[in-house]
Amino acid sequence: MSDAFHVVCPHCDAANRVPAAKLGQGGKCGRCGKPLFTGEPVALDAARFDKHLARSDLPLIVDFWAAWCGPCRAVAPIFARAAAELEPRARFIKIDVDANPELSARYRVQGIPALFAFTGGKVAAQQAGLSDPGVFRQWVERFTPVRA
Repeated sequence: MSDAFHVVCPHCDAANRVPAAKLGQGGKCGRCGKPLFTGEPVALDAARFDKHLARSDLPLIVDFWAAWCGPCRAVAPIFARAAAELEPRARFIKIDVDANPELSARYRVQGIPALFAFTGGKVAAQQAGLSDPGVFRQWVERFTPVRA
């Protein structure tokens, strides 16, 4: 286990080194000074998502969704609650498929909501829809390199 982790700022996308022992304390971005963890999902476009994917040592839990999708709206509060409970052990990200069709195509999203866990820059797990709200906790337990 590493003694420090790279955490990408949800505000300015700068990579920050956070000591493992202090990860649970949150911290502020060295570039913009804003909190590294907000307890809320972060809405990203394709370019910003690529920065988080390339630079983060934490797992990324991603919800591919659309505003017009009823099941997506049903999953949204569960996803938000998971972000509030499970950060800073993972970063929770929302990707609007209508605004980012190239990103949806890259990961072969065929139905929404589509839920993904990324670790080490690669897809570690995925599922269509949400049959078990505990899946987010299971993914974080499985893929987080540190107990914060």
